[in-house]
Amino acid sequence: MVSLKSSYKTAQLRLLSRHPEVYEPCDDSFALVDALLADRANLLQHKPRLCMEVGCGSGYVITSLALMLGEENFGVHYFATDINPHAVEVTRAALEAHGVHAEIITTNIASGLHKRLAGMIDVVVVNPPYVPTPEEEVGCDGITASWAGGENGRKVIDRILPVVDELLSGDGWLYMVTLTANNPSQICRSMREKGYASRIIVQRSTEEESLHVIKFWREDIAEMEGARAVASGSESWLSQFPLRSFWRGNNGRSG
Repeated sequence: MVSLKSSYKTAQLRLLSRHPEVYEPCDDSFALVDALLADRANLLQHKPRLCMEVGCGSGYVITSLALMLGEENFGVHYFATDINPHAVEVTRAALEAHGVHAEIITTNIASGLHKRLAGMIDVVVVNPPYVPTPEEEVGCDGITASWAGGENGRKVIDRILPVVDELLSGDGWLYMVTLTANNPSQICRSMREKGYASRIIVQRSTEEESLHVIKFWREDIAEMEGARAVASGSESWLSQFPLRSFWRGNNGRSG
């Protein structure tokens, strides 16, 4: 029998669990996965060691990333975070249904993780809450938190970017969904000031919104090489811990 892991390059919608308080895959989710597929050859060549999705929701994106990297990048470890405990359970079911694994942590963005994993994550994927909404809807309980972005839809995005900057390895890549209302060009300028180049991988318009999936990477070669040396030194630290038992012991949850 051919395994699901080797049969598919993206997660199958029919295998995903559903919950009324979890955002289901939609145009933005599909755009992000399509961007990863479009850049798959570069991802395989990049040979990431640690990958993370911030705000995993249904698990569609992190499952798709694990499938599309597949056997070609054996040994990659995946992390997924979400503030919604229902999303954590739905993501766990999605991963199990497709025969792949990730460490899933219930947390806000990457709270409790970004210090331990600073400079170690090679690929971060984010479909953030980007819809312009009243400020009081940001971070509320339930499914609303998955889309409520506050003024200009930037409240959560502006919290995520500094955390991702801390998490990414020297040659790490960020793939993030944005809406035209978020002023993606301003986001790119802000990231440029931090040393990141950027490129739109997928641009897609629907009846309701215009989406951009942007890839960010550090442009400073000297800084990149220095960060690689730091990451190399931390590799021995990471290898001391079986990841599954390590995160279970520290967070009470495991993928």
